[in-house]
Amino acid sequence: MQLPTKKITLAIAAAATVLGLQTQAAEIELTLGHVDPQEWTTSKKGAAGKVFKELVEGQTGGRISVNVYPAGQLGGETDLLQSAQDGTLSMAMVSGPFSQLCPEAGVLDVPYLFPSAPVAWEVLDGQFGQDLSAHCLEKTGLRTLAYAETGFRNFTNSKRPIAEPKDLEGLKIRVMTVPLFVEMVKSMGGEPTPIAWPEVPSALATGVVDGQENPVSVIYGNKLYEMQKYLTLDGHVYGTDFLVINEDLYQSLSPDDQTLISNAAKTAGLVGRAIQQVNSAEGLFKLSEAGMEITSPTAEQMEKFKAAAQPAVLEWLKTQLDPSWITKAQDAVKAATAD
Repeated sequence: MQLPTKKITLAIAAAATVLGLQTQAAEIELTLGHVDPQEWTTSKKGAAGKVFKELVEGQTGGRISVNVYPAGQLGGETDLLQSAQDGTLSMAMVSGPFSQLCPEAGVLDVPYLFPSAPVAWEVLDGQFGQDLSAHCLEKTGLRTLAYAETGFRNFTNSKRPIAEPKDLEGLKIRVMTVPLFVEMVKSMGGEPTPIAWPEVPSALATGVVDGQENPVSVIYGNKLYEMQKYLTLDGHVYGTDFLVINEDLYQSLSPDDQTLISNAAKTAGLVGRAIQQVNSAEGLFKLSEAGMEITSPTAEQMEKFKAAAQPAVLEWLKTQLDPSWITKAQDAVKAATAD
């Protein structure tokens, strides 16, 4: 089927216009780092980074350029946060380690807090998310432009099926270098082992750890099924991605550019969520095809997980931050669930 000549002409003209815009010298250069793969169809951060870059560069005619550094090129997430704080990196897209700088962000990682992704989205995009962003900005010097999604985290291991907390006893489980995750696994009888993400495949392959916990899309996308036999769909934590920018840099921008970048970031976050949802659904089927043994806990078993993990983590979290933040998060979840 041939396209009409008029459509072809318009397409060529549009392409020429875009190319012409892109050849303009950039007045402002932004850098954005994350640890996920660059491929946008299989990586939520890759997708968000691509959308942000193309929106900003397209809408400014190349006046603002965005250089994206994926796949941990500039270090792990803790490194990226440090670089964003000191200004050597403009922006970063990170998950759990953000709570190391702003402990109040740790309330989002309370085990079994969110019953579903739509509830989490409503909480993050609503008043609670705005209040948390403002608080963390004051504390860190990093402005949260958007909340994206890492997805619900699930346990995998190479030893045995996990259907309830007692099955975790004695298993060495890799966790992020975040104390809350250490407390969570410990409370369920496992042996938490904090390891930076770039080192995880090697740790699993060599038996340094027996298992790990991550969203389905991450497990499939990084071929962890080659080293892990068992997957448990307990969804213990809804992983949030924080798209942050150095506040001094943000304030140096014109009001119009601030609005443009903020809007592009929000769109990028939404696209990241969508890609994450697609890849999670598709990944679960592919993990089954790859030979993983998948356990879906019953409602009764899920209550056992929650009863084991949540109280211990909440008690620990109360020693790290004002307990009112826990109450605010729980109230926001209740309201969103009711809606």
